[in-house]
Formats: sequence, C-alpha cells, structure tokens
Amino acid sequence: MARLTSYLVQSFVAGRGSALKADKPMACKSAEEAQRKAARMASSKLGVVAYSTSGDAELGDYDDEPVYIFKTGRLPAQFEEQ
Repeated sequence: MARLTSYLVQSFVAGRGSALKADKPMACKSAEEAQRKAARMASSKLGVVAYSTSGDAELGDYDDEPVYIFKTGRLPAQFEEQ
C-alpha cells in the first residue's frame, strides 16, 4: 500500500485546574481545509492545532514528527516544541 497523508485539526478546552482537555480530533481532506477549520475554531477554543502526518499502515512506517499547518493559543508541550 502507498503512503497516505492524513490532515487533522485538534482543539483544546479547559480541563481541571490549569490543564487542557483535548476535543475529538477532526479529519480533513486537505491542508487548506485543515487550516480553514482551525482558524474558524480559534476564537472559541483555548488552543487549536492543524497538522498532517504520513505513513504506510501495511508496513507500519509512519513519520516521526507531524507537519504543523496552523497553531494558536494554549497548547500542550508536544505541540509547542516546533
């Protein structure tokens, strides 16, 4: 099977104390769609990130790091590093 690229938007809301709670990730068909959705959500969420990741499920070969398309607001440390 060929390598496939997935585009995702992950948003965050307030959790307990100062923690962030992840909403359910949203799959998108393209980088442009992911960027648009993330930008629209930015005003109503504490943090939003849109990213892509590629891999081959049959071989179990996945990218080590996602490619960030859009980031804004408060995000967990794993999204702040890049």
